[in-house]
Amino acid sequence: MADFLEELMGSHRTETSKQLSSNLGIDQSVASQIIPMIAPLIMAGLKRQMEQRGEDHVNSILDKHGDASALDDIGGLFSARAQEANPDPALGGLLGDSGAQAADAISNKFNLDKGTVMKIIVMLAPIILGALTRRRDAGGVGSSGIASLINQQGDSSMLMDVAGSLLGSLAGSDSGSGSEADLISGLLGGLAGKRKRTP
Repeated sequence: MADFLEELMGSHRTETSKQLSSNLGIDQSVASQIIPMIAPLIMAGLKRQMEQRGEDHVNSILDKHGDASALDDIGGLFSARAQEANPDPALGGLLGDSGAQAADAISNKFNLDKGTVMKIIVMLAPIILGALTRRRDAGGVGSSGIASLINQQGDSSMLMDVAGSLLGSLAGSDSGSGSEADLISGLLGGLAGKRKRTP
């Protein structure tokens, strides 16, 4: 099975980054760098949900929030989501506290307002969930194939890649050894470490 996140980035990254830039007033190159940081976090959140509550629960999340048609009107989706006054970086519990921690870390890395980053998380989530739903329903892989994909794409090594990317530009700086590192540690613990204690 082709790498889902690479395929998603190849198919939609340019349009997605363009629409993020247009709707939020941020540089398109910055938006393009943020997208591959958010996607693995959502995959890891889905993996945690699957391990804690089962495959059927993940399918319920996709059925409720993963409308594949969102991929056909990214501009319309983002225009609506950009107007949300109180974006929820936890994504209704999918990311938990790790969503806010990710928003903090990304905000610090790119010198963006945290509220803007929170909107980015909320705006990207339906794109990723919609792509998963399309792969499940139209791609012929079915629920078991999606479960396997989530297991592969939501593992801790991908989170480590995100952590390395977020901390990379901070290496050698005063902040890199302090609060941002603590945020990444909490982020990894929230989405990877906690699942080890799940029965």
